[in-house]
Amino acid sequence: MIDPLFWLGLSLFLVSFSLFAVLLVTIPTLQEVAKAARTAEKLFDTLNREFPPTLEAIRLTGREVGELTDEINQGVNSATGVVKQVDQSLVNAKQQVQQVQKNSRGLVAGVKTAWKVWQNPSNNNTPSNSVKNSKRWREPKS
Repeated sequence: MIDPLFWLGLSLFLVSFSLFAVLLVTIPTLQEVAKAARTAEKLFDTLNREFPPTLEAIRLTGREVGELTDEINQGVNSATGVVKQVDQSLVNAKQQVQQVQKNSRGLVAGVKTAWKVWQNPSNNNTPSNSVKNSKRWREPKS
């Protein structure tokens, strides 16, 4: 049989060759990992410098949006109040116009009647004569 020292030597050679191959593959990988770590470090430094002011700007923007929303709500409420006042004014104006129409109809009728009476003074349509001319009126017999 073959000598066990030969097998031991062959095993050690194969293990050392495998370790050398792994080391050859690992060196470029470790270089890329180191390069990525430096890039990540630069990114983290940039974020560390830029992130707090950005967060502060976002916070201020949120506050301003809230204030603008409050102002818009106040404007809408004010406009709603104005619209309600205008609506009430229109309702009041409509009621006043209806009242004026009623009064003007009566006035027009009165003016027409006065005109007719003034134009025909011969028709003595006084209340006492109209009562006498009606069929219900009968003069008392003496």
